[in-house]
Parts: sequence; C-alpha cells; structure tokens
Amino acid sequence: MLLTPEKTLFVRGSTPVLLLADVPIHDVLPVLNAPDGAVPRCEGWSIVSKLTLCVVDGPGEAGLVVPAVGAAVLDGEGGISRPGDMADWCADTEQAGGAVVLSLDQLPEVLDWARLLGSGSARGGFVPSLA
Repeated sequence: MLLTPEKTLFVRGSTPVLLLADVPIHDVLPVLNAPDGAVPRCEGWSIVSKLTLCVVDGPGEAGLVVPAVGAAVLDGEGGISRPGDMADWCADTEQAGGAVVLSLDQLPEVLDWARLLGSGSARGGFVPSLA
C-alpha cells in the first residue's frame, strides 16, 4: 500500500524514527509500551530506506511504501531539518541497522518521547534494515 507523505514524519537521530499516522498496518504492528525508552524489536518486520522511498514490510501481506522525496524530516529535538536531510535519515538508518517505526492515530504536534513510548496507544518497535 502506498502511503501519502502527509501521514509520515521521519525523525533523525542515532536511532532514527518513522512516525506513521492512521495507517492500515496499525493493528498488525505490536502494541508498544516502552516507558523506560527500551523499544522492543518488531519480529517479522523489515525496513528498506532509500532517498526516494521507504518500504516497511511485515508478515504476510502487511506493509507500506512511503514516498520519501520531499517528506518532512525532523531533527531529534523536533525541529524541521533542511531540504536533503532524507539522505541523512537513510544514513542514520543504515548506521543503526534499522529504525523505530511508530504507528499512531495522528501525528504529534510536539515530539514528547516519554508520552509516545508510554502511551499504550502507539504500535510498533525497532524494525531492522533489510541487508
């Protein structure tokens, strides 16, 4: 399934994050509750991040294709990054060996990691890169 870029936020960092809103794979991802910040691995899932698109592949038919060109990329503090930072997000993902994928009802206006990771309404976890 092709996802519209308006339903995504790419967040840079030593462990990059892909935030998804109102996506059809929400119920397939595991419920996430990591108030201590230790995000569990999403077994059976993989991610491929490229400059033009990002593929999140799950078990069976579950998965998404996210257009990455022109996508919103934030720095780890929630500030808007510069154009071209998608290449840096991809490099972060490669270096980390994957990314944290979080599915939410809606994208947050403010990145409050404690709230996002401990809410019990988010789904997802660490998704390893496909080698």
